[in-house]
Amino acid sequence: MWIALGAMAAVGLVVGLVVAGRVSPVATFVPSMVLLAWTVVYSLDVNRALSFIPAEPSMHQIVRDAGLGDKTLLTTGVFALLGVVLFIPVLMPSRWSRPHDDEDEDYETTPEGSYY
Repeated sequence: MWIALGAMAAVGLVVGLVVAGRVSPVATFVPSMVLLAWTVVYSLDVNRALSFIPAEPSMHQIVRDAGLGDKTLLTTGVFALLGVVLFIPVLMPSRWSRPHDDEDEDYETTPEGSYY
C-alpha cells in the first residue's frame, strides 16, 4: 500500500509542476488539504477513512455509485495524486503576488518618502 501511495504522490508531483503556472494557489489549497488529509487518514486507519464514505444502501443510486467511486479513488491512491497536484501551486511564492506594473506608480499623487 505504501509503495502505491508513494508512486501516485510522485506522479502527482510531476503533474503538479507542469500545472503550477496555470492554476491559482487560492483555488487549489482547500481541496488539496482535504484530499491529502483523507489519504493520511487512510494510510493510518483504513476503516476510519472508509467510514466517511456513504456505503449503506440508499434510495438514490447516485449516492451509492458516488460512494463506490470515492472508495475506488481513495484505495488506489488517486486522491493522493490529486492532492499533490493541487498543492504544488501553493508552494510557488511567485504565484501569490501580483506582477509589478509600471502603471501603479502613475496613480501615486506624491512620490514615496516625500511629504509636505
